[in-house]
Amino acid sequence: MVLRTRPALEMDDDQLFEFCRINREWRIERTAGGELEIMPPTGGETSDKNAEITMQLRLWAKRNGTSVAFDSNGGFILPNGAMRSSDASWVRRGRLVALTAEQKQRFLPVCPDFVIELRSPSDRLAPPTLPGFVLDLKPSWEPGF
Repeated sequence: MVLRTRPALEMDDDQLFEFCRINREWRIERTAGGELEIMPPTGGETSDKNAEITMQLRLWAKRNGTSVAFDSNGGFILPNGAMRSSDASWVRRGRLVALTAEQKQRFLPVCPDFVIELRSPSDRLAPPTLPGFVLDLKPSWEPGF
């Protein structure tokens, strides 16, 4: 579902964070154009695969020690104004050190160094794009394409 709010309602990053906080039961992302996208929950099979991906990325990040892994609940404010949350992602620790304690409690104002987006039957994405994340990410690997 897409909610178009502009120009009637403009939400800055803090207002978006609060909106998401009071609507925790919804999975909300914001496009660069300010539209709010509400995503449906995934099915059991996709959820299981997502849990596996997150666990493996987290284990790798802990062993490696140079980065921090995030699950699908972590929101990132991107340079184009979008707020996106991938299924799994990681950010180099050196980039996180520059953030204030308050910034770390909200959607992180950085583009992740690496993201994984698991396709589920409910996804509307046309391959091989990740809207919003393409700003600062370098293509790395996308199986099946």
